[in-house]
Amino acid sequence: MSYRHTDKEKPSERKQARTASHLGALSDLRKHGLAENGGKIPGGDTLRNLTPMGLKAAARELGRPVGEMGDPARGAGRTGASHPMTVNEAVLALLRPKPDLSELASEPADVRAAAQAAFDAPPGLGTIASYATEVALPATGTWANPGKGGAQADIVITAPEDGVPLLFVEIDNCFESAQVLAAKIDKYMRFGQRKVKDTGGKERPMWRTRWWVPDGRHSDQPHPPLLLVCNLIGPRNPGTVIAQLAELTERHWKGTWYDAGFHMYDGKLPIVVTGMKQLQEQGPAGAVFRRFGRPHNQTLLEAIGNPRREAHDARQQAEHAARQREHKEQLRRIAAQAEKEARRPVCADCGTRFTDERWKAIEPAGWDAPCETHPNLCDDCKQKAAAVSPAAGTQERQESARGEAGSDDFWLAPERPVCTECGAAFTDERWKATKPVGWTASPAKHPSLCGDCDQRFEADLDRTWGVSPRREEHDQEQEPAVPEQKTGWLSRLRR
Repeated sequence: MSYRHTDKEKPSERKQARTASHLGALSDLRKHGLAENGGKIPGGDTLRNLTPMGLKAAARELGRPVGEMGDPARGAGRTGASHPMTVNEAVLALLRPKPDLSELASEPADVRAAAQAAFDAPPGLGTIASYATEVALPATGTWANPGKGGAQADIVITAPEDGVPLLFVEIDNCFESAQVLAAKIDKYMRFGQRKVKDTGGKERPMWRTRWWVPDGRHSDQPHPPLLLVCNLIGPRNPGTVIAQLAELTERHWKGTWYDAGFHMYDGKLPIVVTGMKQLQEQGPAGAVFRRFGRPHNQTLLEAIGNPRREAHDARQQAEHAARQREHKEQLRRIAAQAEKEARRPVCADCGTRFTDERWKAIEPAGWDAPCETHPNLCDDCKQKAAAVSPAAGTQERQESARGEAGSDDFWLAPERPVCTECGAAFTDERWKATKPVGWTASPAKHPSLCGDCDQRFEADLDRTWGVSPRREEHDQEQEPAVPEQKTGWLSRLRR
């Protein structure tokens, strides 16, 4: 609704149009005793407060306990209500609610442009249910009946979904001195240190009995952080006051330095400061927050956190993960090597394991590769076996010297043939002449005889029978063929 009336000419008209529905709702709340007027504030505005009954009704609407709704700002109108109004402005600056663009579709272009700019701005923290105001933090007593000496947080934010599980906010309108603010911080510190027994009889911080916050690291569990928002209304210089405040409260926020490059804040109170104007302009995502003890501004999440410790932990986790991967890879290599050694052949003669070269040499190769003569022996034993039986060592050379092998030569002769008559080994020419051709028999008539015995056998046949079969075949080939006479009736008469 703040953007729907931006087309009005005068500021008073825009304000009247913007607040008309709010005034109607407040009138209805007053009828039911849920709201009351709190007086006038500078500028002519009227302050409205929720009554205790109104706080109960709001608690039901928000689904929260009544004790978390805070207390009414009674008497704020008589004092000018500057502090409650600043609290409201801080809530809006941290919450940064987004307009509903669908409700502005029919509005002028400048109205839609202003709403779009607010919609595109960085988001805020949580929802309206994440904020509570005027929350008592008892150093003594109970939640319902806090004792003296406790603090009262202007705002308490619980937005774990946005990285802020618990944040106390203190508003300063620059009217208070550094000493007064230091006394408030002392109260926050006492509340953070207070412990009570839970249902199991174990002591735990009192604030953990009301709010949920993730457990911190071992030996690094700080108290919930405190955000101090300075609104330049009063006469004091916030820069001077903040510098003095940092010195007065150093024992509360200063951490312990570690050589790893970060601080530890176990049992400390993180204190962060910012200005109202910067907070309204940039919101929680802007680098407008300065934590005591740090030299530069950060975003809110970085200021209340420990980025150096986070970076150190991330590096350690990455190194640990790398060591685990290397260890697993080393175990894998060891297992693979053990499996390989288990499959490594062993010499059948001396029992020595084969070398990698010898193992590779006995592995099956292509059809045209020469076969390994001693696949079960190592290199030394193979050399000894070849020296004892040269014929076995020279078999491959004899096979290659034999000549070209035909396509039908599937089986090779185990050794050079020997003549069955005289016992002499065949020559290469005779061995080739008696070699079977494919699946048929050898073309030689006497493949078991050498060349000399074959000739003597033919000569003996000539002397014994007169004409050798070869001669007979030769004569038959040389004898001229007698032409066959024609038959007919004349030939029958001659007969």
